[in-house]
Amino acid sequence: MEPVEINAGESYLRALRADDRVDDRVALHAGGRFDSVDAAGAHVAERRRQWEADETCSWAVCEQLSNVAVGEISISATGELFCWITPELRGKGIATRAAQAVTGFAFGFLDLARITAVPSDDAGQRLARKCGFESRGPHEVWTRLR
Repeated sequence: MEPVEINAGESYLRALRADDRVDDRVALHAGGRFDSVDAAGAHVAERRRQWEADETCSWAVCEQLSNVAVGEISISATGELFCWITPELRGKGIATRAAQAVTGFAFGFLDLARITAVPSDDAGQRLARKCGFESRGPHEVWTRLR
C-alpha cells in the first residue's frame, strides 16, 4: 500500500522519511526514541518496507505548519496500535489527536474490527482510556472494538 497522509487537527500525519528533503532520523534520535541516527534510519527504512508489504501503516506525527516530526504512530495489519511522542511535548493532546485519527483510519479504511494497545506507563493508559480503549485480559492489553 502507498502511504496515506492524515490531517489530525493540530498535527499532520505523514510517512516517516529520510531523504534529501525531509529527514525524520534526527527527530527520532533527539527525542530519545533511538540511541543513534543510524538506528533511526534503519527504523525509517523498515517502516517504508512495512507500508509496501501491507504489514503496518506508520506515520511521523508532525507539527501542522512546520512539518517537523514530534512523534510516531503506527497500526499493524492485525490492529496493534503504537504511539510515541517526544518527551517535552507530552501532555499536550498530540498523542490523543493522532491516536483518534489513526483509529478512525483503521476502522474505516483498513476495516479492522478491533484495535489493541499495550500502554507502557500510566500516561499511555490515560491515552488509551481517552481514545475509547478498555483494559481486557492479562498483560495490560487494551482493546477497542469498532
